[in-house]
Parts: sequence; C-alpha cells; structure tokens
Amino acid sequence: MPHEPSGTRPIRSEQDVVACRQLVRSLTQELKFSLVDQTKMVTAASELSRNTLVHGGGGQVRWETIDQGARRGLRLRFEDQGPGIADVEQALVDGWTSSKGMGLGLPGSKRLVHEFDIQSAPGAGTRVSITRWR
Repeated sequence: MPHEPSGTRPIRSEQDVVACRQLVRSLTQELKFSLVDQTKMVTAASELSRNTLVHGGGGQVRWETIDQGARRGLRLRFEDQGPGIADVEQALVDGWTSSKGMGLGLPGSKRLVHEFDIQSAPGAGTRVSITRWR
C-alpha cells in the first residue's frame, strides 16, 4: 500500500526508531531507489532518529517525496526540543561525541545523503534535514 507523499511520525521510543527505518525503506522502494541508495537513506534515518530519541529526548520525523524536473527524491526532517548542540561544527567532525557513542552519527549521515542541513543551539532543540535523490 503506497504511503502519502508527506507525513509525520513521532520518535519517542526504540520501537519508533525501528518504525522510522521501516518507513524509510518502504518510501525508498516506492520511489524506486537502487538497493545501495535505499540502504544509505535507511542508515542515515536510523542514525538521526536514534539521535532524536537519545540526545533530543524524542521528537518527530517529517517526510516528503519531491519531484524536481526528472529527479525524484525523499526529504526527511528530524526535529526535537532537546538541549540542542552547542557547537554544530564540532559535532560534524568524525569521532567527536557528546556521549558514549562512536561520534559517527551526524558526519556519517551527512556523507550518505545528497543534501544535509542542521539547525541547533543550546536550549533550542535540533532540526536535521536530509535529502537523497534517485
């Protein structure tokens, strides 16, 4: 059953992280992404949804399918109202981590997509937008 071209899902539990991955896999299949491109987008979504839950205290993911001329794409926006990131530039450096992780979530996700945007500040939450084109 096809998904709506846009929508929102909560990320408040580990089950929501799994559901986000499943949603993105399904959306990329509907958009006829290659298996490699599906895997890249699902991996980025998995990292960012986990960040939304673990570091942001939960939030939501918004998705939209995009048609731009002959190109088709998928844009995901992860949003939380958590503590925010004091130094976004530092957070995008491989190996930097604010917790016990490997520090690959944000920079790794950025490498897996065509477009990446992050907005965050202490006390203002975090919003990350990623887009991958077919």
